[in-house]
Amino acid sequence: MDLWCVQARSNVFLLKNSFTEKPIIWNPINTSMALDFRVWRKESLSGSRKNRSVIFRATGKKNPGNSDSSSSNSGNSDQSKAGGDGPDGKNPPAGKNKSSDNNSQKSHAKPLDWREFRALLYLQEQAENADSAHNEEKETSGSVSLPLKWAHPISAPENGCLLVATEKLDGVRTFQRTVVLLLRSGTRNPQEGPFGVVINRPLHKKMKHMNPTNIELATTFSDCSLHFGGPLDASMFLIRAGEITGRPCFEEVINGVYFGSRNTLDEASGLTKKGTLKSQDFRFFVGYAGWQLDQLREEIESDYWYVAACSSNMIFGGSQSSSSDGLWEEILQLMGGHYSELSRKPKQDL
Repeated sequence: MDLWCVQARSNVFLLKNSFTEKPIIWNPINTSMALDFRVWRKESLSGSRKNRSVIFRATGKKNPGNSDSSSSNSGNSDQSKAGGDGPDGKNPPAGKNKSSDNNSQKSHAKPLDWREFRALLYLQEQAENADSAHNEEKETSGSVSLPLKWAHPISAPENGCLLVATEKLDGVRTFQRTVVLLLRSGTRNPQEGPFGVVINRPLHKKMKHMNPTNIELATTFSDCSLHFGGPLDASMFLIRAGEITGRPCFEEVINGVYFGSRNTLDEASGLTKKGTLKSQDFRFFVGYAGWQLDQLREEIESDYWYVAACSSNMIFGGSQSSSSDGLWEEILQLMGGHYSELSRKPKQDL
């Protein structure tokens, strides 16, 4: 039996029973963008007021057909600037001391994409609010950095966001304590509704255990682990890659994470055989989750889902075999506040 014809036969529970049947694939034409942000802040230092500015640089790819925050983005366009000042882009020129080398590396740090920039502002605001709550007056440094893993709540769904199941879905076998990566936030077209894959339900089986009839699945991807992606009948895969240029068949979800489906499997196999990608750069999902646009909004407003943004390494943080059994708790803890409190409650207390 071919994996790509397998249906998820668990006790399927559809909240509204009106999911779309299958996603419609399109290939947006992306244009690059780069923005400098200067944030002016007033601080109270020893009884005097003082202005301080912090400059961030955000880069990404913008879909000209969709100007909102759900556009696909990438921060890789300036990777060539990440090295030192030497002719090879890595080593500093002769005569520079260690201190100047460190300063050079800082000034040539990889620019933030817009999601990272937004997360940076959010975390900075949270820290300032915590200081204010304790009546502390501290000088804030102009140098702000993101942790390797981060997540924070956002107000509305967007491409690449997470839908984190709330306590209202406890007892709903298909979705309880799941984390859904929303691949597209959807449109009002019934055939282009929001859809994504559950990223924290490993099936603890490898591709070869399914005896796939597709030659690429049986050979190139035979040792890849499988994951339950949702109750709807279609299979997809995620790719972790710094940048895949000239490959319009793969759609970037967030910086460094792409997705594909059956019609792009041959292309994925070709990149793997060339050594451009490795088998551990893939996540294969049986099934997916989908909604109508208004349906998902209603479920969010009814507190079935929390909506969050996260760093790309939250999606590929674990091994293929383990995926992220503890991802639900980890995301909520990183979101902080009452979300963190919820992550520590056992299901029977909810």
